[in-house]
Amino acid sequence: MFDGIASRYDFLNHFLSCYQDVLWRRYCCKRLKKMMGESPRGSNTVRLLDLCGGTGDFADTFRKIFESGCKCACKCASQNGASRDGAARGFVVDPAVIGDFSYGMLAEVKPKKIDAHAVQLDAMKMPFAERQFDVILNGFGMRNVPDARGALLESYRVLDAGGYLCVLEFFSPRNLFNKFFYKVLAPLFIPVMGAFFSGKRDAYEYLVNSIIRFLPVDQFCKMAEECGFEVNQVKMFDGGISFGVFLHKPGNA
Repeated sequence: MFDGIASRYDFLNHFLSCYQDVLWRRYCCKRLKKMMGESPRGSNTVRLLDLCGGTGDFADTFRKIFESGCKCACKCASQNGASRDGAARGFVVDPAVIGDFSYGMLAEVKPKKIDAHAVQLDAMKMPFAERQFDVILNGFGMRNVPDARGALLESYRVLDAGGYLCVLEFFSPRNLFNKFFYKVLAPLFIPVMGAFFSGKRDAYEYLVNSIIRFLPVDQFCKMAEECGFEVNQVKMFDGGISFGVFLHKPGNA
């Protein structure tokens, strides 16, 4: 299904959200940078996994935010303990790993010229050793995984101690505004717009239905804690249309 909409995926994400998805990703990356800047780390180099990463938008935003202010060549990062960010607490991001089940989505990464490796994978059984990453991003992918708990446990396994998992997601509606939006408005216009621009109405009907069937954000956070994570912050965007959930793997884990 995702292979069939890959070429129009980014455009429709931006169009259907009125470009709010761009702002949501930016907020998440800025918040992660602040959290990591406040936490003592042995290195400013960040190993990044964009899980269910699709075409790599989240990873691309992450790099731009974390390395903002760069005024010199990349080699400055290794000189005298400096970093590419001109700020006192800057970061250098290793080439990201963008992991997704859909080969068609990953094929859209290369034209963007993102400094990343695209890897086709199963989020519940990743081909990585333990503690391979400092940050894992998951943008609008957790509800598409057959077993969200399994994906959380696997993310916990490959995340290094002290690392962060940021889940940006449409969670099951619980307040009146969310219920009206996702159960009345969204079924009317999202499949129609999706069909018009991509010719794949069924994919966008699935989008709406997957949100309604998914966990509410409070239950997801409880599940994450059961998997070993600490919930650092839950950020509600635009009245609860989406949420950013910031999870931390304890440093002694």
